[in-house]
Amino acid sequence: MILSAKQLDHYAELAVKVGVNVQSGQTVVIMAPIAAANLVRRIAASAYEAGARHVHVEYNDEELSLIKYRLAPEEALGEYPMWRARSMEEYAENGAAFIQIYAPNPDLLDGVDASRISTATRAAAQALSKYRAYLMNHTNSWTLISYATPEWAAKVFPGLAVDEAVSKLWEKIIDATRLNAEDPIQAWKKHNETLLQKVEQLNAKRYKQLRYEGPGTSLTVDLPEHHVWLGGAKGNGEGNLFNPNMPTEEVFTMPHKDSVNGTVRSTKPLNYNGQVIDGFSLTFKNGKVIDFTAEQGADALTKMLETDEGAGSLGEIALVPHDSPISNSNIIFYNTLFDENASCHLALGQAYPVNLDGGPEMKPEELAAHGANRSLIHVDFMIGSADLNIDGVTPDGKTEAIFRNGNWAI
Repeated sequence: MILSAKQLDHYAELAVKVGVNVQSGQTVVIMAPIAAANLVRRIAASAYEAGARHVHVEYNDEELSLIKYRLAPEEALGEYPMWRARSMEEYAENGAAFIQIYAPNPDLLDGVDASRISTATRAAAQALSKYRAYLMNHTNSWTLISYATPEWAAKVFPGLAVDEAVSKLWEKIIDATRLNAEDPIQAWKKHNETLLQKVEQLNAKRYKQLRYEGPGTSLTVDLPEHHVWLGGAKGNGEGNLFNPNMPTEEVFTMPHKDSVNGTVRSTKPLNYNGQVIDGFSLTFKNGKVIDFTAEQGADALTKMLETDEGAGSLGEIALVPHDSPISNSNIIFYNTLFDENASCHLALGQAYPVNLDGGPEMKPEELAAHGANRSLIHVDFMIGSADLNIDGVTPDGKTEAIFRNGNWAI
């Protein structure tokens, strides 16, 4: 199926009203591939109808990115237009809401030298660090949604004709984002309430350590004393609720950057900047990756871990039951927005300050003292399966089951 005009309108309305919860007089910034122009236009209309003052659109073209990675001089890859970085900072400073349509081609940069990609990624991350801080502190509302492009669909459904693959991918997007509900907005409200129940339960437990056991995985993760679990809708700096990810099935918190030990193995491929990393394991000692292997994408993984001092430490741990809608589709999406919401996952790199009590008001050195990792990257990778068990250690030293056979035990 291809989305009808009515379905596109409903999708746009979800992004505006549930994703970023546009307020009267607010500016909305939309970042999207040019293939999604029809959805962008509907989001713009919905945003204005919700009271937006301005809607600004930033289109991107992956083919132009590929041309640059292949042909641009090496020194150019280390440069990022500061006028663009400053414009994003200004939007954030003035309270804008940010909607990103995330639909990358997983094989776009296959065959491109990983060091060239790493150079460009680092330059962009450094230039956009102040803008990113607004989002990771939840100062501004922001959301990620997806759009079924031919390139992405062909990767997910390689045995189908492109048009059929795109239609099938749209079906999965509709299911995952609850667009097929009689009242999608009400369905999201109910889903957020379900996630909030788990958040409150975990915050009440105050676990000091999580222990992971599964095929290829035996890992202990200490949690900061004042960690905070989050999931579903969040409050921005003005107290307005927004949903950063659509879809979302996770609850997540912050690990202590210096207290992760053992080995963890991925259970799904990771699409990292247009290159696929798969079948990889990471071994941690005192919070740092000290060894790793990868069946595919080893060069890309190496460059990722070399990004900066914090790239080889964890910034997030997230719990997602194996028996959940996206997981039950039995589809690998090669899109982290979907795959991370089908699987328990960890993230290398930057921690969310909002996962620490009082974190958004802390200076970087204060966050670090509490165990928060700092990095230019934040890369989620999937570790969940039907064979994953997770235990929590309570403040009084007792051990209790959190996950058994991939699903909630509490």
